Amino acid sequence: MHGAGNDYIYIDCTRNPAPMQPEELAIKLSDRHKGIGGDGLVLILPSVTATCRMRMFNADGSEGRMCGNAIRCVGKYVYEAGLTRDREITVETMSGVKRLRLFGGEGHISEAEVDMGKAETAPERIPMMCKRPFIAQEIEVGGKRYRGTAISMGNPHLVIETGDTEAIDIERIGPLFERHSLFPERVNTEFAQQTDSHTIKMRVWERGSGETMACGTGACATVAAFALTGKVEYDTPVTVLLRGGSLTVTCRRDMSVLMRGEAVEVFRGTIDI
Repeated sequence: MHGAGNDYIYIDCTRNPAPMQPEELAIKLSDRHKGIGGDGLVLILPSVTATCRMRMFNADGSEGRMCGNAIRCVGKYVYEAGLTRDREITVETMSGVKRLRLFGGEGHISEAEVDMGKAETAPERIPMMCKRPFIAQEIEVGGKRYRGTAISMGNPHLVIETGDTEAIDIERIGPLFERHSLFPERVNTEFAQQTDSHTIKMRVWERGSGETMACGTGACATVAAFALTGKVEYDTPVTVLLRGGSLTVTCRRDMSVLMRGEAVEVFRGTIDI
């Protein structure tokens, strides 16, 4: 399934045992030439505190705490598979329990809205090696200075303001941002260009996966960063244009963030693991 082109391989572990070594399996299955192909692997598991639980592994096998595009697809799956009949559900993640509203026709889900929780700027929450929140500050990467804002959406993000997302040599500088010494657990990096008061273009370099077609938590971090710096209004939907599609993100004044976007099944199959 994919959300705005951010594609993951999903395994239903509610009816079958979870794979023993999901980190290795994520690497194997995510390979776009020798595996199924995807930005990573998502396990859908039973939960004692929510409708279901998800674990997400990046293409390099590292486990992510949260994925905004994947969680919408998890919501789609559990509803269409008959694991719930509710259109308002909860999903347990490593970043806490998230609430979803599901939209679509009879027996079918095409979109989901996720309450992503609060965007946080405290360095220890990101984590980031600095004493004060990093908001609209300069950072040097690859011999060049950039202006950015660090945000946690349950996972670490650095939002870089740019006048032209297409001019970014993301394959060169993405890894340099990801492994910058300020971020002990690496960082997802968003390169964001505001086109008007309600629209932002964005490209993303995800830690562990490289450039992806979309990043839900990254879109949320971007809108939160732009709200903090006065470039977009609080409590107002903002369209985030990504390479794989668009997401609608609203940052409330209390810094809680809502995200709405598509959830699309591509195919089903079986594979020997």
